[in-house]
Amino acid sequence: MADVLRLDGIHKAYNAGTPIEIEVLHGIDLVLRGGEFCALMGPSGSGKSTLLNVIGLLDRPTGGRLFIDGRDTGGLDDHALTLLRGHSIGFVFQYHYLLPAFTAAENVLMPMLVDRGRPDAAMRRRAEELLDSVDLARWRNSLVTNMSGGLQQRVAVARALAMNPSLVLADEPTGNLDTKAAQGVFDLMRRVNREHGTTILLVTHNHDLAAQCDRIVQLVDGRVVA
Repeated sequence: MADVLRLDGIHKAYNAGTPIEIEVLHGIDLVLRGGEFCALMGPSGSGKSTLLNVIGLLDRPTGGRLFIDGRDTGGLDDHALTLLRGHSIGFVFQYHYLLPAFTAAENVLMPMLVDRGRPDAAMRRRAEELLDSVDLARWRNSLVTNMSGGLQQRVAVARALAMNPSLVLADEPTGNLDTKAAQGVFDLMRRVNREHGTTILLVTHNHDLAAQCDRIVQLVDGRVVA
């Protein structure tokens, strides 16, 4: 399988070039191939969130090269980065960030609406199919405020898949859920990974869930140690 993500010597510093410069990431090398399900673990302050922001094209590295779907992101301007992020990367966060005034289907529709400007029948059909795939067919037209935390995270997973991204970044997606709901959301993501070949990078402190991934990357003090 082709590389979906490649990091070559990624550095990230804040206040670069000033007396208070702090380097958070120290030469990160990482490759994720198509269809991999990888856990990213490390103690608080190890640089996981910074690394995820860099991989998600939300922040630029101060050194090294980052490739998404084989494309070198280093020379892209902000508009090109936004387009690449919108089409190639899906996000699932610890807090679902759903829009409370909208239904499950309308929330899943949002990434497509942002990309194309106005809804059409094909987009609505895509949203419904995604909700069906995460076992939420009966909740399509329900306001997300009427759904449990576990169901809301299922909507968030469906939304992350709306643009059919090759890479999904999941930042502690089960952190606010009880054990049963957490396993349910993980199983759903694993099913998506296997059925659609979507590459998933899961940030988690849950060792039981991490053990079910294809591999575990350990980050300590801004360096990959295992």
